[in-house]
Amino acid sequence: MAKSKKKTASAAAPTPTPSFDTLCLQGGYEPQVGDPRIPAIVQSTTYKYDDIDHVNRIMTLQAFGHKYSRTSNPTVAAFEGRLNLLEGGVGAVATASGQAANFLALINILKPGDHLLSANQLYGGSFTLLNSTFRKFGISADFFHPDASEKEIEALVRPETRVIFGETIGNPGLAILDFEKLAKIARRHKIPFVVDNSLATAWLCRPFEHGVNVVTYSATKYVDGHATSVGGLVIDGGNFDWTNGKFPDFTTPDPTYNGVVYTEKFPQAAFLTKARAQFLRDFGGCLSPFNAFLLNLGLETLHLRIARHGDNALALAKFLQGHPNVAWVNYPGLDATNKRRINKYFRHKNGSGILTFGVRGGIDAIRKFVKKLKIATLVVHVADARTSVLHPASSTHAQMNPAQLAASGITEDMVRVSVGIEDIHDLIADFKQALD
Repeated sequence: MAKSKKKTASAAAPTPTPSFDTLCLQGGYEPQVGDPRIPAIVQSTTYKYDDIDHVNRIMTLQAFGHKYSRTSNPTVAAFEGRLNLLEGGVGAVATASGQAANFLALINILKPGDHLLSANQLYGGSFTLLNSTFRKFGISADFFHPDASEKEIEALVRPETRVIFGETIGNPGLAILDFEKLAKIARRHKIPFVVDNSLATAWLCRPFEHGVNVVTYSATKYVDGHATSVGGLVIDGGNFDWTNGKFPDFTTPDPTYNGVVYTEKFPQAAFLTKARAQFLRDFGGCLSPFNAFLLNLGLETLHLRIARHGDNALALAKFLQGHPNVAWVNYPGLDATNKRRINKYFRHKNGSGILTFGVRGGIDAIRKFVKKLKIATLVVHVADARTSVLHPASSTHAQMNPAQLAASGITEDMVRVSVGIEDIHDLIADFKQALD
């Protein structure tokens, strides 16, 4: 009789990694039996404990727990976790706005006497923060055009330079960062590379995959997507060596936490832990639980909306190119340099939903054009489901002088369009009648 072969137990199949689309809906929150299916709004400032020693461990960073909603909250944590998964970081900290996120990310690195380098195509508020407000903290800044050569940018680096900053898609110049070029400079000089990914989002581009160390968001933009909630986020890539000698605040004892050394206690998330423990605690720019709840809802359709935004923007840009009252059109999907970078750095060949164009006839013609629009509206905002227009030179960038405006690519005849997800035929008809 033949011996029967023994069956060996097969190894457990690995758990598949959820796709981006699935993470948009279910990432960052795992309800247990009987828990709410979606992250609940925990509208509480405080949390109950029975043991003062337990509270002490939380307060001294020896244990994790929600102690006070200025520094952490369950609803906010669910939002942080979801966007962190989408970006591929090691952790995230939410803030009250995108401006607060950029401030938190940079002030966590910089101190008086330090210097930063930044691309000059920035949202006006970010330019003012870096160029004016930081100077009051004793921090200086220099700016470069995103298309400047590696040699030109590197010539601006000083011994005291401590960070390079830029926006994935500049607002409103729309230049796409050359991540490889800037990451090389940052690595050579042992300084972190920080990028605001608000207008691209992780659906289009994941900057950590291209040498970036810290990602920031104005979640008020495409993450929310419906113009309901102001919020921001800082995401730690966990891929920078803070022990290289240039950042003593990370490697020396923090007396406000009984001498904890962030790089020793939290080697994989030193940046994130320090940002939350020190600056979110002290400056208090925290995200509200209610806004976190709404931002999480926005994330659930991010992957659907960004695709439509890009398709509509490209179609509208092509229409505008052929209109006699339009002097010029700028959209990343049409510009040769930006198109190469989209192909190199973006996960989808889509230029996002923002375009700019020049109206013939100058500011008087722009005033008439804006008043005639029926579907698109004039609002001080960008990147939500409804189409909107803005005149950057007189609004978001009005604080810049003519030289700064020119360097940022902003002209007097520029109109910025945040193209929504309405029917594209309706949008084209609206712009046609207003321009005609």
